[in-house]
Amino acid sequence: MNRKDFLKIITGVAVAIPFLSVTRKKINNSFGPIEPVSIATWRFGINTTAKAMDLLENGSSAMDATEAGVKICEADPRERSVGLGGRPDRDGVVTLDACCMDHLGNIGSVAAVEDIVHVSSLARAVMEKTPHVMLVGEGARQFALEMGFPKEKLLVEDSKREWKKWKESSDYNPIINMENHDTIGQISLDKNGHLAGICTTSGMGFKMHGRVGDSPIIGAGLYVDGDIGAATATGHGEEVIRVVGSYRVVAEMERGLSPQMACEEAVRKIYDFFKRRKSSLKDTQIGFIAMNKRGDVGGYSLRSGFQFAISRSGRKSQLIDAEFLIS
Repeated sequence: MNRKDFLKIITGVAVAIPFLSVTRKKINNSFGPIEPVSIATWRFGINTTAKAMDLLENGSSAMDATEAGVKICEADPRERSVGLGGRPDRDGVVTLDACCMDHLGNIGSVAAVEDIVHVSSLARAVMEKTPHVMLVGEGARQFALEMGFPKEKLLVEDSKREWKKWKESSDYNPIINMENHDTIGQISLDKNGHLAGICTTSGMGFKMHGRVGDSPIIGAGLYVDGDIGAATATGHGEEVIRVVGSYRVVAEMERGLSPQMACEEAVRKIYDFFKRRKSSLKDTQIGFIAMNKRGDVGGYSLRSGFQFAISRSGRKSQLIDAEFLIS
């Protein structure tokens, strides 16, 4: 190559670089008007995302809308895995866990809470009213009462009967997609393009007293990055904690993967951990849902049976059977 040809190539590159930069910037910002979206784990997400969407369409923040949504599930005594009516531990005590996170990285969490139904709101109170990010056990309960949360009996008769039946053998054999849908995780995107998420649960039924899973742990049960996206988890909490599951999903989105592909990568990582440890997958289910800042969503699980709900502006809430890794 002679000097003249070399200078032509260099000049062409110099001209092209600004053009490519402008083009890339234009593409990244050409999303159009932001439409609200809300997604949630499991069938009860149909009602919770519908509630969130009603508020989002009227200008509510993502956090306000998500909180209002999950509180429907927490207050329903027919639900055996969240809030009022949640399954007790092996001592017959119902304990609840929750966390919340907004687009700015503000976080709040509570774990092993007795006598308080709306632990989602309590987690938010920790975020907004204290210098801390997590309160547990009696300290969380005391804070709730100081904040005016009503003290309520969480063990309903149906749960009590289930516990007494379990005590006949005291044998812990989780049933896939019954035992493991122990969480509602919900993520919303508001008209301002802000994301927020909440995860709330009563945890595994008949767990050891004091056991806490992934749901109240930021990065495991829930993670939100306002510049990238958000994810939340459900299922076998110990395995989600092991891979910092929800953060991993968001990190994969930061690498450029879609929410769907990011969820798939997180599930495969858990699968690989099981294989490496030569552990049985027979009684395990894990699921993730995710949303990026544009409102694209995804969901994926280790095995079949996981469902998630999605609600978009002007449309009826839809229940989706998630794709899965193994049958």
